Amino acid sequence: MEKVAFIIPCWNESLTIEKVVKDCKKAMPEASIYVYDNNSTDGTAEIAEKAGAIVKHEYQQGKGNVVRRMFRDIDAECYIMLDGDDTNPPEFAPEMAELVLNKGVDMVVGDRLSSTYFEENKRPFHNFGNTLVKGSINLLFKSDIKDIMTGYRAFSYNFVKTFPILSKGFEIETEMTIHSVSHNMHVANVVTDYRDRPDGSESKLNTYSDGFRVLKTIFRLFKNYRPLLFFGLSSLILFIIGLCFFIPVLANFMKTGLVPKIPTLVVSCFIMLTAILSLFTGIILDVIVNKDKQAFEFRLQQAHANKVLLEKSDD
Repeated sequence: MEKVAFIIPCWNESLTIEKVVKDCKKAMPEASIYVYDNNSTDGTAEIAEKAGAIVKHEYQQGKGNVVRRMFRDIDAECYIMLDGDDTNPPEFAPEMAELVLNKGVDMVVGDRLSSTYFEENKRPFHNFGNTLVKGSINLLFKSDIKDIMTGYRAFSYNFVKTFPILSKGFEIETEMTIHSVSHNMHVANVVTDYRDRPDGSESKLNTYSDGFRVLKTIFRLFKNYRPLLFFGLSSLILFIIGLCFFIPVLANFMKTGLVPKIPTLVVSCFIMLTAILSLFTGIILDVIVNKDKQAFEFRLQQAHANKVLLEKSDD
């Protein structure tokens, strides 16, 4: 098992990948450097290999698919993931690795938003999107993650080997964050600098389509990880709507003893029934989620046991 491994997902980053690999070597000479090429057509893989990286390939397009492959392939005590576009300075990697190796942190988030991100990033909608996503997740999951969308992170062996990756694209960072918060894993923030892409290098992110996918991921994971709150809110909204239909009917009945608006009464009853069903759905799913959290703790123990065996085999 390796001590520290840099893992770098790449798609057409020929302008920057050589510098990224060399900067990683300079920051942590003892670490292995893996570049996972995702169907690049500009010679990224060849340049990375010449620079001294171990180059592997993932042929399913999408960052989530690349991360899944990296997590499966590599065994290390600490994984440091950063982008191949030279926006994440590797000189912060030793501090991040220290937290994983010696402080028991499961995921270290490279916090760009507290440093130079808003000055360097020239795309205002990206800035707004990062702020919106951070605020939404911290509110919904009662967390204090400083940068949700950053691709600069460090992970423990236990996190990597127990994280079930469902996302295929750039929404993978959101999924990582919500998974770690929901399962009470130890998360730390390290403030890092951010550099905008050099001239000629273009972002692979589409502000609108990828932003929509991220918001859809938040909605899906909120429903999956906090079903009682999700369906409880739905139940409350439906109950209020049903009440709004029912109150005029009740008021008219109290005055005249008649119910002239039978259809309105029927609709209000159906809405109230749906509200009750939604509430009980949330309660049942919440029990299932808690059972899954118990099972996850056993998976963590198994991952730790596998890590100990790998370390002994290396000795």
